[in-house]
Amino acid sequence: MAWLQNLFNFLALSLLRLFAFLPYGLTVRVGYGLGWFAAHIPTDRAKVVKTNLRLCFPTLSEKEINALALEHWKLFGRSVIERSRIWLGSGKQITDIVSINSAITLGDRKPRLLINPHFVGLEGGLMALSVLASQHDWPRGAGLYQNMKNPFFNQKMIEWRNRFGGKSIERQSRLRDLIREIQTGNFIFIAPDIDLGPRDSIFVPFFGIQTNTITSVSRLARLSGAEVCLMTTTLNEDGKAYNCNIGAPLPNFPSDDVEHDTARLNGHIEELVRQRPAEYYWVHKRFKHRPPGEPSFYK
Repeated sequence: MAWLQNLFNFLALSLLRLFAFLPYGLTVRVGYGLGWFAAHIPTDRAKVVKTNLRLCFPTLSEKEINALALEHWKLFGRSVIERSRIWLGSGKQITDIVSINSAITLGDRKPRLLINPHFVGLEGGLMALSVLASQHDWPRGAGLYQNMKNPFFNQKMIEWRNRFGGKSIERQSRLRDLIREIQTGNFIFIAPDIDLGPRDSIFVPFFGIQTNTITSVSRLARLSGAEVCLMTTTLNEDGKAYNCNIGAPLPNFPSDDVEHDTARLNGHIEELVRQRPAEYYWVHKRFKHRPPGEPSFYK
């Protein structure tokens, strides 16, 4: 069945290249349409979205859950199509749709970790900052990534994300290499709100639920002496483009307590999600792993 996989890769790549250069307004409308369609297909991911929403917003009615899920799928579909422009478009095409507002001095080469919650605009913020870094001779952006099941697109995504001088670092890379990147003053992007299994993770609250969460942010900040800043990429009020906001360093972070730091980060992310619930990445099984003896939410 290798020919079928190759055909899928060819068609998907061709569509990405097409949408990278179509009018932006058309791209957005197609994305909304695909998201609407996906929301009405009874798939496992559709169930995951509604399960996550019910868990995190228990006071919402079923009608409200359905409406929020539909809005999420539309935005998710839009973001998927927009990645054609983010990954394959010019630097100007990227910065035309993503504006960066920063409470820190970009390019001052201070060791920093930029914490990126999984909002649908995540890729846009990462790439826009890489474009600006290449234009202003700032340190490069370096982000952690998890290998995809599709080797073809796994390699392509690395190439696309690195094309403005960025660097993609596999999550399983040597800690020493990552610390060197941090101390050099490069922008280090970490998205800690994803369930990667029990390794280097602990259970801390997220929306009142004990949630498997990686501890790497606290540990890396302590080992490297880096500041920790939240970086979120969300829709403008007019819904036509995105704002990437980089906050000031979190005070007194890290502490001597890894569990406290990890729970604190989850609290910050939860607060951001409550402000923009439809834009969060609900298709991910955020509560996949449960504390010993607790049943799965996704059966």
